[in-house]
Amino acid sequence: MGYYNVNLPNYSIGEDCYNEIPQVAKGFGKTAVVIGGKTAMAKTKDALLKAVEGSDVQILDFIWYGGEASYENGDALIANETVQKADILFAVGGGRACDTVKYVATKMDKPLFTFPTVASNCASVTAICVIYHPDGTLNEYFIPKLPDHTFINTAILADSPYDLLWAGIGDALSKECEAVFSSKGKKLSHTPLMGVQLSRVCTEPLLDYGEGALEALKAKQANKDLEQVALDIIISTGLVSNMTTQLPDYYFNSSLAHCVYNASTCTKKGREHLHGEVVSLGVLCLLTYDKQYALRDQIMAFNAKIGLPVCFDDVEIDEDEFDMMGDMATKTTEWKFKADDITREKFIQCMKDQNACGRAFKETHPMYYA
Repeated sequence: MGYYNVNLPNYSIGEDCYNEIPQVAKGFGKTAVVIGGKTAMAKTKDALLKAVEGSDVQILDFIWYGGEASYENGDALIANETVQKADILFAVGGGRACDTVKYVATKMDKPLFTFPTVASNCASVTAICVIYHPDGTLNEYFIPKLPDHTFINTAILADSPYDLLWAGIGDALSKECEAVFSSKGKKLSHTPLMGVQLSRVCTEPLLDYGEGALEALKAKQANKDLEQVALDIIISTGLVSNMTTQLPDYYFNSSLAHCVYNASTCTKKGREHLHGEVVSLGVLCLLTYDKQYALRDQIMAFNAKIGLPVCFDDVEIDEDEFDMMGDMATKTTEWKFKADDITREKFIQCMKDQNACGRAFKETHPMYYA
């Protein structure tokens, strides 16, 4: 019998959590290079330098990750002399920055600390990377090492762009419905069973605290609502991802909702919309497909209340692009691990059905669209 690994995130959260860097770094090394987005590094630079001041940890440089989570950008960083010299890699920013540095850390076999500056995804704690081509189209999933520690500074999250938390809520709404849907009828062993059960705590906090968290961002003040939503988006969904992903054996981490997003990247306007924004519409498509109409209607009302899409008009995708999306969906990891009864034609039909349902919802609920 062989073996497998289960990766669980280690994390610190709070407005002063960067102060823990020197203590956490013991045993990993004494020099670090910060790699991330330009805006993200600008917002964290002073706090990071202050946190390591007077300690054994020295930050060598701040380096832009390249702007896209691509192998090309990752390989350029691997060739960088300062990156080669550093003991520890600090990944700072959103999902694409974290995924890029996770790839780099894996290839270079270096310790990795992540510093999410937006609560838009779980990339800072997961053992999976979404890799894109340089033109922004989806390439493939890469399985990296798990970050060694994640520092979630809620004060920095409170100063992040509103739209990214908004889209992060939309992305996290997919975790429970996709994990439960994709594992339906399967005899699950311990780890994926635990992951699917954990997914069941991912939806309710978003519905309970989502609006309050968005209000916190408007005020640029960290509060309980923001902390609870950040923990849901970054940690809860990250735990589920790590426990429901064991390629090539099984994959229950995402399903039809992400098929909708991945397929949208080949449309004229799809790539102009945020990942979580389109995924939230994919959630409604999945629930329509699965005939979970009560939950669909509850989430559709929540989407409308905070401005997430309820039909494809909201993401500027025309029904005449659905055939192309159907072709694209069949090339994804989600499709490879789909249930046998899902077909390309049924996938296209669920998008058409949700489009009609969402359009009708907008006509009968004008208070959300005044």
